[in-house]
Amino acid sequence: MTSAFARLLRPASAPIRRWVLTAFPRPPSGGIDYEHPAGDPGLFGPSSVTWRVHSEFCGMLSGGLCALYLQLLHPRALAGVWDHSNFREDLVGRLRRTTNFVGATTYAPTQDAQAMIERVRMIHGQVRGVDEAGVPYSADDPDLLTWVHVSEMSSFLAGYRAYGPMPVPAHVADAYLDETRRVAEALGARDVPGSVADMDAYIARVLPSLMFSERSRVVLEVLGQLDLPVPMASLSRDLFLHAGAALLPDWAASLLQRTASDLRKARLARGALRGMAPLFRLALTEGIDVRSCRRVGADPGLLSRWPS
Repeated sequence: MTSAFARLLRPASAPIRRWVLTAFPRPPSGGIDYEHPAGDPGLFGPSSVTWRVHSEFCGMLSGGLCALYLQLLHPRALAGVWDHSNFREDLVGRLRRTTNFVGATTYAPTQDAQAMIERVRMIHGQVRGVDEAGVPYSADDPDLLTWVHVSEMSSFLAGYRAYGPMPVPAHVADAYLDETRRVAEALGARDVPGSVADMDAYIARVLPSLMFSERSRVVLEVLGQLDLPVPMASLSRDLFLHAGAALLPDWAASLLQRTASDLRKARLARGALRGMAPLFRLALTEGIDVRSCRRVGADPGLLSRWPS
C-alpha cells in the first residue's frame, strides 16, 4: 500500500480498530505477554508461513466461520458441540475461545503456547458421548482432531487466498499445512495432512461420512443469528458470514444445501470484504503478530512477504 493511499484511508482506521477490539477484546491483565521473553520464537517463529497467514484478520475471521460450516457436517464433531457447549447462548464466546487458541499457539512464547495446548487437551478428555446415530465419540479421538484441524487450516488458507494481500504459491500452501500440523499432533491428532495434495486426499476419504442433519440445520440457524457486540451488528455478521461461506468448497456448499440466493450473497460479500481488507490491515498495527515480531527483534514488515 502506498503512503499516499494509506493517508487517504487513515480516517477509517480508528472505527475499524474499535470494532475489532470490541468483537475480540484483549484478555484482562494476567493474560499472555506477547512481547516477552525477548527472543522466544514460540512454536513457529518469524520465518514461518504460519505467522504470515494468521496475521490477516479478514482471512482468519472469515476462515474461522467457514470452518464452523464444515465442522457441523461431521456427525461426531457436531455431537460434541451439541452435547457439551452452550452454543445457543454463547456462540460469540466459542468463537473468541477458538480465536484465542489459534492466536496463542501461533504467536505466544513457547511455554505459553504449550500450556494452552495442554489446557485444551485436558478439556477434550472430558468431552464424550454418542452422536445421533448412537456412535460413541470423544473430543480426544485422534481422527476427530484431525478433521477439526483440517477444516480450520483449509479454511484459513482459503481465507488468505481470498482476502489476503499476496497470492499463495503452491509451495507456500504446502509449507503452511506442514507447519501447522504440529499443533494438531500435539493435541493428539494422527495422520495429519502436510500438503495440499495430502489434504485433498484426506477430504476425499472423509467425505462419505459427512452429512447435513437436523442438528446441523439448527446450528446453522444459530450461526445465522450470531450477535456480535459491535456497531451495525447484523450488517457485520452478515458480511463475515457470507464472506466465510464464499470460501466453502463446492462439495460443502452442496451438502449445506446452499441456494442460488445464498451463493449470490456470498459472491457479493467476497467482493465487499476483499475491498475492505486493506482498511483492516492499515488499522490493526498493534496486534499480537506485531507484538510478537518485537519480541524476537523482527521487522513486522516481514509479514507482508513470504519467507525465502
